[in-house]
Amino acid sequence: MEYLNELNPVQKEAVENYTGPSLVIAGAGSGKTRVLTYRIAHLLNQGVRPYSILALTFTNKAAREMKDRIANVVGQEQAQSLWMGTFHSIFSKILRYEAEHLGFDSNFTIYDTQDSRNLYRAIIKEMQLDDKVYKPNEVQNRISSAKNNLVTSAAYANNAKAQKADAEARKPRISEIYSRYAQRCKQANAMDFDDLLLQTNILFRDFPEILAKYQDKFKYVLVDEYQDTNYAQYLIVKKLAEQHKNVCVVATMLRVFTLSVVPKLKTF
Repeated sequence: MEYLNELNPVQKEAVENYTGPSLVIAGAGSGKTRVLTYRIAHLLNQGVRPYSILALTFTNKAAREMKDRIANVVGQEQAQSLWMGTFHSIFSKILRYEAEHLGFDSNFTIYDTQDSRNLYRAIIKEMQLDDKVYKPNEVQNRISSAKNNLVTSAAYANNAKAQKADAEARKPRISEIYSRYAQRCKQANAMDFDDLLLQTNILFRDFPEILAKYQDKFKYVLVDEYQDTNYAQYLIVKKLAEQHKNVCVVATMLRVFTLSVVPKLKTF
């Protein structure tokens, strides 16, 4: 295990103590991604099956680089069997396996930001609304924020606080736009980026047997560049880690959600 010699004492401790919940806080350029990479390699060297490890990264590029570094330690075959990628890439994969439970086909289309904005623009035009008041990008951002807080179109329509805020902003028909948008996406067998996390949370909420399957599958959950600004992401991590509680999040900030139990804190 020569890779351990590349770590300082605190980094080595964060790599070797891999059971239970851990929060690793480190400054930029201090080697936090290296710690996560070697922690995964160490798990594999301890006999943990690669397909039981879920590693969530900030970008696809980061995932590829981490896999390459892990492959140099444990071999290409094990590295390729890891469930590693961004929240959106990993959970789009799960949603394709489980799409029928949510009323989608497994080959659903994923709308990018521009696709989504174009649909909002078309709906605003169909509703004969003033696009200088209902600016497509502002409508998109408002609904995106709702989705990231796990507010569906139905819940939004029944939320008095949201309706009041929209009325005060002179955009009282946001709720209707959101409802039409959701319907059109369903009809087109499509999800946007925010839907990938929203629908995953709905899947885990409404189908406990599906959640249990993935809780059992992922015995170790690791998150690079962890942030507390996205409730949808936080809740997915929390749910998946509830059974085994082997969760490690690496962050550069001090204000983060706790993960059910008090985490072991490592800083460097």
